Amino acid sequence: QVRLVQSGGGLVQAGGSLRLSCQASGINFRLYTINWYRQAPGKERELVANMTADGTRNYGDSVKGRFTISRDNVRTTMYLQMNTLRPEDTAVYYCHVKSHGLSWWGQGTQVTVSS
Repeated sequence: QVRLVQSGGGLVQAGGSLRLSCQASGINFRLYTINWYRQAPGKERELVANMTADGTRNYGDSVKGRFTISRDNVRTTMYLQMNTLRPEDTAVYYCHVKSHGLSWWGQGTQVTVSS
């Protein structure tokens, strides 16, 4: 059984930091591209950052220079370090893994940034 279990998130003031974690089980984690998405109320889900199996990272324009995606293949865990948070970063954040047509989602975690 494949599971992605998220932790982290919460309420933070603008300018603050949070770290999201997502632990995977039931897959050969190191072979998967890992993704972080977010969805704000009334908006479509958007890709925040991803990281391929070979370590290539990509970021959405709105988070470049502020967010960092990383992975620990031994702990089968992915992370999203979020710095200099803004109110517009408020959303539900989801982890996602994908490889060869197979993909799974985490349960989502709320991030709220107050001004």
